[in-house]
Amino acid sequence: MAAPIIILGIDPGLANTGWGLVEKDASKLRALAYGCITTAASEDTAFRLKTIHDEISAVIERYHPCELGIESVFFGANSKSAMATGQARGAALVAVATMQLGVGEYSPRQIKQAVVGNGSADKEQVQYMVSRILGLDHTPSPDHAADALAAAICHAHLCNLRI
Repeated sequence: MAAPIIILGIDPGLANTGWGLVEKDASKLRALAYGCITTAASEDTAFRLKTIHDEISAVIERYHPCELGIESVFFGANSKSAMATGQARGAALVAVATMQLGVGEYSPRQIKQAVVGNGSADKEQVQYMVSRILGLDHTPSPDHAADALAAAICHAHLCNLRI
């Protein structure tokens, strides 16, 4: 029988980077921990990115995940926001690469489809289904952490994991 596998999910953002850890044991999923890294707009961008890198590294060192599900950057009407998100995503990916985790990258639509069954689902639907899938008696908060857990769930469903 294969050992459980721990998956880190990341919802990247320069102001708020959500993270969540899910343990997959056969077909069962359970939440291990989740949170949100917040950086202040008044700080220099380089220091904000270092904070994201360092905090993600600390999560990896504490929980020892071996896989990552991360949301890809959506380039909508606001290219400045997409660039900031891309920078935060890069800082998180460097931390993940340093620890040699397997990486799965998913669009927001793919994550919603995997968790809710509808790629156009709203945030409340995603939060509700995350709590149902993981057997939580509450809605994960903040929504960035719920989105990170959703990315981990998506990775658990879509990636051919070694279990």
